Order: sequence, then structure tokens, then C-alpha cells
Amino acid sequence: MANFICMISPANGILLIAEPFLKDPNFIRTVTLICKFDAVEGAFGFVINKPGHQQLGELLPEMTDFDLPIFIGGPVQMDTLHFLHQSPEHFPEAPEITSGVYWGGDFELLKSLIKSGEIKTAGVRFFLGYSGWDAGQLEEEIEEKSWLTVASNPSIVFNTAADDIWKLSLKLLGGKYEMMINFPTDPQLN
Repeated sequence: MANFICMISPANGILLIAEPFLKDPNFIRTVTLICKFDAVEGAFGFVINKPGHQQLGELLPEMTDFDLPIFIGGPVQMDTLHFLHQSPEHFPEAPEITSGVYWGGDFELLKSLIKSGEIKTAGVRFFLGYSGWDAGQLEEEIEEKSWLTVASNPSIVFNTAADDIWKLSLKLLGGKYEMMINFPTDPQLN
């Protein structure tokens, strides 16, 4: 792999930006928001730029009137549905991952709030599955230069088209990292 450096240590609210030549099919050109990091327990997060092929109404028939995409959060427990949101006033139990980004809450309440229009759907993202790392695994992958890290912000998570998230995350790093935006997926094509 290329010799790039890690910008920020892993922590809650950090974006993991896949190194341009990462070959793992689950993480090619992905950006993962770390929702929970613990040096002893490991790390947990969601790939935020990998739209799935389903809408919320396909998984939950009572939500068919809402054209909300489901993202592939990662390869772990693909039978679980999670959500990030910007509505702490409705979900006081939801942990704040980073400024303006909250994880989880009462799912029945969320469905009700979406149906009533009390929550703007632009401030909610749904994920099938999640990404997880055992204790020390993520730090090792960062050391091996599989990931670049940068602080997150709500506009990347909620207001950016999925196809643009990887590139915009690299731009957050600035300087020499911006040129990586144009790297081919396969270095042999260079």
C-alpha cells in the first residue's frame, strides 16, 4: 500500500477514509463513521457512502410512503437496521457521536415522527449492518495505512451525495491528500 499517514487517532466521531488502493470489497473507496471506539472493546461504526438497493418501505411496509434509502453500514449483522440522526430533542437517550450527529433511539418513535413530518428525513440515515473491529484491530489497520482519519462533520454524514463522500472526506485532509481523489482504484491502471 501507499505510504500515507494517519491524521487523527481513532475515536468516536472520526471518519475512516479507505486508502485508494484498499482491496477489501466491503471497504473499497468507503468512508466509515466511528460511532463507538474503546481501546479494550474495539470499534463500531457505519459505512456512510455505500447505498444499498433497498428503500425503507421495502424493509418496513408501514413506511412505503417514504422514499428513504438504506445504506450498507458494513459486513457485520446484515439483518440489523440502525439509524443516525440530527434530532436529540426527540431521542434524549441517543449518544452524540460528533457535533450534530446522534446514533439510535426508539425506532417506533422515529417511524411515528417521520410519518407526522416532525422529523425532516434529510436528517436521518438508515444502515443495514455495521462495521466492527476487535480490540487493537483498527489501530493495526491504521498503522498498516489501510485508513486515513479525519474529524467528521454533519454535512458529510447527512448532506453529501454518497458518490461524493469519499472525495470530500479526502479534501478535508487537504494538501497532498486531495490528489488521491484522482487515483485509479487499481494502481496498475496508472
